[in-house]
Amino acid sequence: MLHARTPAHARRAAFRDALRDALRTGRPLRFPGAFNPLSAVLITELGFDGVYISGAVLSADLALPDIGLTTLTEVAGRAGQIARVTDLPALVDADTGFGEPMNVARTIQTLEDAGLAGCHLEDQVNPKRCGHLDGKSVVGTDEMVRRIVAAVAARRDDNFVVCARTDARAPEGLEGALERARAYADAGADMIFPEALADASEFEAVRRAVDVPILANMTEFGKGELLTAETLASAGVNLVIYPVTLLRLAMGAVEDGLRRILADGTQAGLVDRMQTRSRLYELLDYPAYNAFDTTIFNFRT
Repeated sequence: MLHARTPAHARRAAFRDALRDALRTGRPLRFPGAFNPLSAVLITELGFDGVYISGAVLSADLALPDIGLTTLTEVAGRAGQIARVTDLPALVDADTGFGEPMNVARTIQTLEDAGLAGCHLEDQVNPKRCGHLDGKSVVGTDEMVRRIVAAVAARRDDNFVVCARTDARAPEGLEGALERARAYADAGADMIFPEALADASEFEAVRRAVDVPILANMTEFGKGELLTAETLASAGVNLVIYPVTLLRLAMGAVEDGLRRILADGTQAGLVDRMQTRSRLYELLDYPAYNAFDTTIFNFRT
């Protein structure tokens, strides 16, 4: 996907404008989680609203658990690779901001430079845990507010979306999560991400508590129901992420394929389940690259 004629800063600004405009429509935006740039190309082609880059997926891709072991450099690098190949806004998981408020400020500017349309920051302590595991701990509300204030102050593009995630539902109950959501919105967060809610009624409670957009995490094997986009829209949710779905589908197929090769001594029985070479080349836009190469390098004398 060649973007040589569009300046990078203009593309980044357009993504952020698009996300802001879409959040105002009132319809639930659907952001599947891309586990690599090629999956982001497919998300784009199939007509989704945006691309999500999950911290859990990025950690898993490095064969690490989702406990805050990745660095800002790793996250920004991978997120930038994914954002580069899509014309959709990309939202990235920035964990707890990779340090104190000054580090959070640097995180925001680094993610802006990488071409992201926004990120979310969470109120867990370090080392953090996956949002749907037991035993989570959250920092004090004041500390999270400082993270949000630093993020909002540091961004150079006011349309870069700063989303505040609260993991307080488990340790402090729904009321505690609602109090934090209100405080984070008051601190300047553009969107609230209440993690690990139980059902649609809890999203409705968040909707009544804040006036800013709400993000819902529809992750498999988690604490809550897997709700449809229509149900979430009725509950007042503005953006839905499916963070690990594609990775789980892919790794399930990979594991099954490896077992078949081990058992059968050949991959021949798996070919009809594979993406074809022609479909891969279509996603990679081979004709455009070939045309560019022919135009530039194939001179005749």
